[in-house]
Amino acid sequence: MATKNNTDAESAGSGIARRAVLKGSALLAGGLATACATGSGASADLAQRSPSKEEEGPSVRAGEDTAIVNTQSGKVAGFVRNGIFGFKGIPYGAPTGEENRFLPPKPPLSWTGVRSSRQYGPVCPQDKGMGRFNDEEAFIFQWNDSVESEDCLRLNVWTPGPEKTAKRPVMVWLHGGAFAAGSGHDLPAFDGENLSRRGDVIVVTLNHRLNLLGYLDLSAHGEKYAASGNVGMLDIVAALQWVRDNIEGFGGDPARVMIFGQSGGGAKVTTLMGMPAAKGLFHGAAVMSGSFGMVNTTENSRRLTDLFLKELGLDEASVEQLHTLPYDALQRAGDAVMQRENAPFDGYVDIRKIRNNLSFAPVVDGTVLPEWPFRKSAPEMSADVPMIIGTTQNEFVTGIGNPDAMSMTEAELRERVERAYPGRTEAIIAAYRKTAPQAKPFELWSRIATGPIRAAAIRQASVKADLNRAPAYLYEFTWQTPILDGRPMAFHCADIPFAFFNTDRCDTMSGGGAEARNLSGSIADAFINFARSGDPNHAGIDDWPVYKTAKSPTMIFDQDVRVSLKGDEEALARLGDL
Repeated sequence: MATKNNTDAESAGSGIARRAVLKGSALLAGGLATACATGSGASADLAQRSPSKEEEGPSVRAGEDTAIVNTQSGKVAGFVRNGIFGFKGIPYGAPTGEENRFLPPKPPLSWTGVRSSRQYGPVCPQDKGMGRFNDEEAFIFQWNDSVESEDCLRLNVWTPGPEKTAKRPVMVWLHGGAFAAGSGHDLPAFDGENLSRRGDVIVVTLNHRLNLLGYLDLSAHGEKYAASGNVGMLDIVAALQWVRDNIEGFGGDPARVMIFGQSGGGAKVTTLMGMPAAKGLFHGAAVMSGSFGMVNTTENSRRLTDLFLKELGLDEASVEQLHTLPYDALQRAGDAVMQRENAPFDGYVDIRKIRNNLSFAPVVDGTVLPEWPFRKSAPEMSADVPMIIGTTQNEFVTGIGNPDAMSMTEAELRERVERAYPGRTEAIIAAYRKTAPQAKPFELWSRIATGPIRAAAIRQASVKADLNRAPAYLYEFTWQTPILDGRPMAFHCADIPFAFFNTDRCDTMSGGGAEARNLSGSIADAFINFARSGDPNHAGIDDWPVYKTAKSPTMIFDQDVRVSLKGDEEALARLGDL
């Protein structure tokens, strides 16, 4: 069971690696709250299970007079499931195809009558990667596949009740998949019902433009394309504007909006912190495994565009054909360029290699995105926004799809470390061994190979702390899943169902059961309290200190929840300047 304890103390799945690196990820979450914010097994069990037939009538209600809310575009009809109201597929922008391709989002089209909003909407066209062909990876993640369409600016809302006077905190989730793939309902973990019930909060998830549809920089080809390299991020801004203008009708407080995201979603949160158009639209931010958010220089983005147009056989005179060519043709051209130009994933995270890769990602254009957020300092424009920042212990380098991972020998460990960090092998291994004396060679390799992800999170927390305006809170998720004999370890995405209080729903990720459920209660309550007040502390965990560079306090989320000082920073320092 997850308890308080004040102790100070090669194989990445093919789909994960392909999406995160080849695609150029950024590396690529009231009364009821008081009752549940204990992290206790009893309250957790009550919150994650569905009521029995003896306790109440039908678990789902939907009909002509059920769950009707008025938005600025028209009325929407949702449903009620186990007491939580759900609304899905609500348009927050107009269709983005054809003449609207590569242009900033337009307001949603209005409708008359009541729009049925009970099913997830279309997702942005995309290459979903190869993860679905890896049996173990597909088993763990249980992806939800959806209809693809450029009419993809849709969002989903869960609420305990649509009373305008409720003024509940709002938690807006940004999905991962780098800037290339995914959706707001890509994983079962993203379902907001349990989190909404546990915390008496509003949960919002959303879809937006991705890959070349969201980040093809055509700014050199006409003024109308000035923002084309950032329209995917402008979609998210439009969704936040929709929240500002409509969420009160769902029982939410537009003055208490938290954005949270993992991997590419964390990178989107990082990017929003530096976007003038997003200023004032959110009041708290959580970055999960997305701290070294990758953005493009104008030089790199235009180089990719030039190669992309050449691959398609287009020039300045024919660039308008991009509006009518089928997406599949555009995707093939983009993939061909990146596969030809980019260095492949080599079993470890190489920051310099990733930064040199071409990718469809946000562009530092001086206007939409004035500079690279957190590259040198925390953005001044979001100085008053508190942050939660964290990673998982093993991230991309796990035993998923590799049953022999744990048989790695000491000699193989040394060979891999030497290849990644020539001349520093013994010092690096010794430093990491000091933090985990009983770790097997592969377990050490996993932490070394993904060390740059951890280092980026610490750096982001440090520069936020240096600004000294709003607090940052740092965590590391080290809990090891029992699934597949524990080979996935604390894998990339492992913390998502815990933040959403969905470990039972996502038992193929967590194994289900009381231990995962109790830890999930501790983590979800931290996020809930952070959304409510900007402070993640609650009765179920030790005091989570505000991050200060001198001591680097880190909340360790594991079977025993505890605070660690300095943690693995000495080991990370051995990796050199990342």
